[in-house]
Amino acid sequence: MTTSDDLRWLDATAQADLVRSGETTPAELLDAAIERIEAANGDLNAVIHPLYEKARAAVAAGDVGGGAFRGVPFLVKDAVCHTAGDPYHCGMEALKKIDWHEADDSWLAQRFRAAGFMICGKTNLPEMATSITTEPLAYGPTHNPWDLTRTPGGSSGGSAAAVASGMVAVAHGNDMGGSIRFPASMCGIVGLKPTRARTTLGPHFGEFWGPLTHELVLTRTVRDTAGVLDAVAGPGTGDPYFAPPPSRPWVSEVGADPGRLRIGFRSRTADPVGGAESHPDCVAAVQRTATLLESLGHHVEPSKVDALDTAGLEGFGAVLCVAIARDLDRWSARTGHPITDDDVEPSNAILAQVGRAITGPQYLAALEEMHRWSRAVAAWWDDYDILVLPTSPEPPFALGSFDPNRDPSASGRMARMVTFTSPFDATGQPAISLPLHWTEPTADAPTLPVGVQLVAPYGREDLLLRVASQLETAAPWADRHPPGF
Repeated sequence: MTTSDDLRWLDATAQADLVRSGETTPAELLDAAIERIEAANGDLNAVIHPLYEKARAAVAAGDVGGGAFRGVPFLVKDAVCHTAGDPYHCGMEALKKIDWHEADDSWLAQRFRAAGFMICGKTNLPEMATSITTEPLAYGPTHNPWDLTRTPGGSSGGSAAAVASGMVAVAHGNDMGGSIRFPASMCGIVGLKPTRARTTLGPHFGEFWGPLTHELVLTRTVRDTAGVLDAVAGPGTGDPYFAPPPSRPWVSEVGADPGRLRIGFRSRTADPVGGAESHPDCVAAVQRTATLLESLGHHVEPSKVDALDTAGLEGFGAVLCVAIARDLDRWSARTGHPITDDDVEPSNAILAQVGRAITGPQYLAALEEMHRWSRAVAAWWDDYDILVLPTSPEPPFALGSFDPNRDPSASGRMARMVTFTSPFDATGQPAISLPLHWTEPTADAPTLPVGVQLVAPYGREDLLLRVASQLETAAPWADRHPPGF
């Protein structure tokens, strides 16, 4: 019988191969994952809704999808992608108090099940997914497995901590301002934000938070990311738009020769007045990656990307604030319990208040400005294939460092932390964070992961996956795991 320790660091592709070959069973994989979750969750607080018995019952009944990942345990972030009959609280104390459950699967959840994933729990996130750190008042903070005093990032922090610690090989996440890539960087794993509309938000939404929401997973290997993308991508019936389909399966891009690409890199934060330098380790991570890419035969050079440093992304804030105001109205109507500003964390109450003050014409003006700015940014790829930049301007930081409920300056500082990720939620381009650098341990901090982000033109996940796979081979990270897990 395969043990939990035997399985801990196998990726989802390898686990599914064991099931196909008969070397293990879905029940054994599930029991091993539950054992690991139970052993680690007291320290990490990554899983907030265990669904063990429901998953075991599905396995016993033979209700496991027959797709590429048949029998692989899976966790779902407790936001946007919901599962039938299960708690769904979005980090909100108001929903936790009434123990809100969703009646149905989102279409993405259906696709995860059809792929063969066994959903065995739901993961923690900041309230309403509005923070870069996973510290909701409703469920308490999630801890980074590399250093329990530090954040795993947000808003998909629970999923990232679960994957990095070996609870599961893959977990769902979504990205509105960096919420897949940022925690991937903080936890030393792989996080792809796919092209806008690559995955469906149906049946209840065509868009969520305007054009900003993207959904996929966090993994430990590029091949898992490509395989999951193959399993769940594509429009749903009636979706308002969809991304251009690939020319072949994305798993075919893993190990494929990308050819000689023109690659630009930068490490300064985006800012209309010129930006600021990132932490030395984040700068070093980009520079080392640029050198590695050059050694692999690519043309690599520093690039300023002028459009990133011009005004125009201010509309992002308007969309966010209106979205939070709308979320509170929607939840009030759905639950039959009025949810007021007093029922959410103070920082989200402020966002909702700002959102309510924005008129319809002002909202459309903000979208128009964001679209104009996005076109200027995307034009950089007329001359280049890939942009390399930090995922975060800082390595993993201490829990409690960014608490807008106690520190009014935290919101502004938080905006700086997503300076490298949020632009590509606005443009809709695919972007991936890879664990390509680690800090040196000091008397004050252990070794910590630092992610490097690669961005491709709209619809070109194929290009990202080829280069990511090339980097994974040249600078492998498979043997790097948090100590103690």
